[in-house]
Amino acid sequence: MPFLLHDKTPALVTPALVTRVISFVCLLLCCCGGVLAGPRLANLSVNTLDPEGGAVASVRLTLVSAAGVAVRDAISDQNGHARWIDLDPGQYQVTAEISSFAPVTVSVSLSEGQQASLNLQFVQIASVRQAVTVVGASAPSALTPDPSERVVIHDQVLDANPGRPGAPISIPGDPIETASGGIKAPQYFAPGVAGDHGEPIAQFYQIGDFLYPNNLPANAHGNGYADPNFLIAPMIEAVGIDGGAFNVREGNNSVDLAATYVPRVRLNSFVELTGDYRDIDLVAGWSPKNPATNAFVAVEAAYGNGYLARLEHRQQYKVNAFRQFNMGRNVLTLFGVGYYGVSDIPGLIPINMPVVEDTVDGRQFDRTNTAIFVASDTWRISDQQQLTLSGFFREYALTLRSNFGPQYSEDPPFSVVGGLIQQSETRTIFGGGPLYTQQIEPWLSILAGVDLRRDAPRDLDLKVANAEGEFQPVTSNNLTLSFVEPYASLDGTLSKYLHYDVGLRREEVRLDNEDNIDPAHSSNNLEGLTLPKATLTVMPPQKLFLPIISFSYGEAFHTEDPRIGTGTTAPTLLATSRLYQLVLAKSVKQFDFKATLKHVTNSQELAKIDPDTGLQEDEGPSRNRVLVLSLQRSFSQGSVSISYAQADARDLQTGAPTPEAPRFIWDTVATANRLPFGLHGRCEFEYVRAKPLGDGFVGVAVPEFRGALIRPFLEGRMSLGTEFLIASGYTGQTTEVFAYPTDPTFPIPIERVVGVPLKSYITVSWTYHFTR
Repeated sequence: MPFLLHDKTPALVTPALVTRVISFVCLLLCCCGGVLAGPRLANLSVNTLDPEGGAVASVRLTLVSAAGVAVRDAISDQNGHARWIDLDPGQYQVTAEISSFAPVTVSVSLSEGQQASLNLQFVQIASVRQAVTVVGASAPSALTPDPSERVVIHDQVLDANPGRPGAPISIPGDPIETASGGIKAPQYFAPGVAGDHGEPIAQFYQIGDFLYPNNLPANAHGNGYADPNFLIAPMIEAVGIDGGAFNVREGNNSVDLAATYVPRVRLNSFVELTGDYRDIDLVAGWSPKNPATNAFVAVEAAYGNGYLARLEHRQQYKVNAFRQFNMGRNVLTLFGVGYYGVSDIPGLIPINMPVVEDTVDGRQFDRTNTAIFVASDTWRISDQQQLTLSGFFREYALTLRSNFGPQYSEDPPFSVVGGLIQQSETRTIFGGGPLYTQQIEPWLSILAGVDLRRDAPRDLDLKVANAEGEFQPVTSNNLTLSFVEPYASLDGTLSKYLHYDVGLRREEVRLDNEDNIDPAHSSNNLEGLTLPKATLTVMPPQKLFLPIISFSYGEAFHTEDPRIGTGTTAPTLLATSRLYQLVLAKSVKQFDFKATLKHVTNSQELAKIDPDTGLQEDEGPSRNRVLVLSLQRSFSQGSVSISYAQADARDLQTGAPTPEAPRFIWDTVATANRLPFGLHGRCEFEYVRAKPLGDGFVGVAVPEFRGALIRPFLEGRMSLGTEFLIASGYTGQTTEVFAYPTDPTFPIPIERVVGVPLKSYITVSWTYHFTR
């Protein structure tokens, strides 16, 4: 029966009509659903790349809308990949941040339904830079206070000594030498620079926004020694190398060169075993499963005997740990190290002469242990301001026995009767300081801070063994070195073609010397220096096809050993240097060319306690002129780089070449990520021409060819590899005065060229990653 309205009016709405209306509305919605649903959403894929084009994992990505609101964030995976889906069409900015590099921000426009892909490539290591980059700045500059600076990405070069002691990374163009073998601290060299004791070459570790200094002034074995043995190679992301003198953030020892190691923020949890018939090395690393947690723990245990006839009986145990807390505008970074190493060392031997067991004294020995803790806390005050507070603490101990001038009995078996020395110390170090940065205008940024440090070497002893093998003291001191080092710089662009950076660093250094043998030689001195630094960079328009031109000026210093030793004259406390540098840089069709000219003058120095006699060594004022040419080309599946360096380093009083300073260095590095049979390969050829060693002696040339082949399996979770070194010559070349029984001039002591023989080797490695 039909419904009734007002009792008698026929129904206008019947069930059949209602059904037809509903069906029509549903059909209309189906046909026009796309229109009613609004615009189709977009997806965005992001790849994070290092300066060489390799993937960078654990990068924090932020997507900001045109209104300045952060709408999404993500962490790049082990392949450097991240993806956002269902994004509204419009304009966005994507920022990539990781402690290893300066932040990168790019703009992207998304249209309806677009499947967009974006490559974000970092251009520079982060806190080696003096130029201010506030964490939240939208477009950080790629310029640096030192245009000669270069970044070496670990994954693009070779480990210097895989599974063995020494520097963890081979830096192209800067040779590495270990003067006595075993676990003795390795040192980088630079063209025209004899860096055996680390004095003109600084070494830092970048922890957050803090540069932790690794050089040890007045070290028992050599002033300014820097030992990187405690680092575990896989945890290093990159190394930044600069000219040292042109950055206000780098102080003591930053003269001719400064190398800054940058740790990764995460590890792909792994275990790695490397070995050969004489050595074995086990490394393991772990990071939390949550990719947003920046943290790792790495451990290493190494045992071995080296490749010489004198077995090293080497043991090394290492722990490296990292943790970073990202708390909005506050980033706290912590880093810790534990290290113990012990070994016999072959020591220096006469070159080109048969030496029994490859050693002149089987009693030579090295034992080193250290513990380090570093904290860096960065507060982002605003998008243009930030404040960093940092601190560190270190314990260090060294006992080193060497024989640089052995004398022998006149009858077989020619036993050693003299020449063995022992150098030892224990040391406590602490320091830190604030760093403030602000970007006021595009043409003006400021940076200001203070570095504080206190070194307290105790029982800093030099002893000589008598005929019975008992050690007798020659020198014994307790030192306290205190540093207060304020610095400031201004940085900016005067126009689109002109960039400037100027700064000052003040050095106030107190040296307290307590002589335990001769109290009359005790002293307490305070000295100061003001070190100006400046760089002016001209960037011509691209259409002119002219290179970028940079001119830099800087004054630098290093502390000397304050001990008088067996001498009579107070030593030089602060040795000063003055540097001029011209850099030309041009990129042409993906080829990066750079030419660097450097002129360095150094003051006269009375210091450097001689280990044989305890006497001070007098070095006259010197000058070093350097030319470095480099060419680099990166491909999608690899890279090639070539460098050539020529130097002329001389004593300004005598005109004689600076002893032990390399004058010619050639280096070529190539990587290939797609070889036949699924192999990945890297190789490096380095040639150092024979160096003048002083007193008319010349060493021998050192050619080295090192390489690595890696074959991944199980979709990259496991890999097998082999590393090799083909080399000849001697490392640690110098001259010493001693007699040797197989020499026709025996038993007359004479000055001889000595070194540690370089041996070729091949190792194999197995690596397993627990996550992809």
